[in-house]
Amino acid sequence: HELIEACKKCFASLFTNRAISYREDKGFDHFKIALSIGIQKMIRSDLSCSGVMFSIDTESGFKNAVFITAAYGLGENVVQGAVNPDEYYVFKPTLDKFKPILSKTIGEKKIKMIYSDDSKHPTKNVPVPKEDRQKFVLRDKETLKLAKWAVIIENHYSKAMDMEWAKDGKSNQLFIVQARPETVQSQKDVNILEDYEIKRKGQVIVEGKSVGDKIGQGKANIIKDAKDISKFKKGQVLVTDMTDPDWEPIMKIASAIVTNRGGRTCHAAIISRELGIPCVV
Repeated sequence: HELIEACKKCFASLFTNRAISYREDKGFDHFKIALSIGIQKMIRSDLSCSGVMFSIDTESGFKNAVFITAAYGLGENVVQGAVNPDEYYVFKPTLDKFKPILSKTIGEKKIKMIYSDDSKHPTKNVPVPKEDRQKFVLRDKETLKLAKWAVIIENHYSKAMDMEWAKDGKSNQLFIVQARPETVQSQKDVNILEDYEIKRKGQVIVEGKSVGDKIGQGKANIIKDAKDISKFKKGQVLVTDMTDPDWEPIMKIASAIVTNRGGRTCHAAIISRELGIPCVV
């Protein structure tokens, strides 16, 4: 019964607001598209960890680095930007000879998403114990294994890739659960270098991780819920807790985006890069 209901929701997702908006933007006929459903065994990352991985540096476009983010629980929190994950950089050319982890940064990882007993709300967020928050999610051996997989996948597709990974808490095995082409840095003209400079200084109100190096300006508009996006006007700076695909209609018209939570691989960061809009998470 639950499987049939889940399939119905998948088919119905063809006509969500964001799906309709996407087809309008791309010029697709609403009634000439189809959707297929793949069913696979769930990896119990709710009992362990998960994250996002790029076979290219998402900020500089440096092709010899693998960038990995990791947090406890199901991966949705990392993708949505609900948590500030751990970050790892690995140098690709020496993966077979050394242990080339260039850097590791611990994230806050305040919450993790696990399964609940409520059929209407099948997942829930719970606090991560302080002891676990102060530890790296991945061991060095696991970081290097993921990086090697990133190189294999990149070589297979002959292009930079954006991947999602998960670790099963029962078997302790790592899995790649998604791989798609990276759509920003790999498309840039390497013969062109753009740089930006702020010529006037003002009071620093808030700081965070920058996505890209562009400069944005505009009137700040704090939108706390996606249902209020109609209050947003073109050219304003979107300020919110975090974003998901429901926010994309106003992200396209924002002069800049600021979110309270998230890492360099969360939804707000990825969409900002694709749109060429400055973002701070």
